[in-house]
Amino acid sequence: MSTPDDRIAKALEFANIYGGIDGGHHKTWVIDQMVRALTGCPTDKFTGTDARGQTYEFEGQGANEEYAAFVRDHRAGDEGPETYDWDVGSPP
Repeated sequence: MSTPDDRIAKALEFANIYGGIDGGHHKTWVIDQMVRALTGCPTDKFTGTDARGQTYEFEGQGANEEYAAFVRDHRAGDEGPETYDWDVGSPP
């Protein structure tokens, strides 16, 4: 299990490595990854496809119950449990 300091360090690592990449959809991904790190999600390897159709591998955060609860709480509002969106963005 990760410590709070480990979680903070992982979130800052995502901000440092990927935070300067252009594109709102990429910055949204960074925010989502930082939230996942801060909620203790496990690191995993994923495969993506770029704009040219080329596949690539990248490191990202998986999901856990703490992250799922954060997203549920974020989305809830005056109009019910899905009042607001949570966008996971697009990896760079």
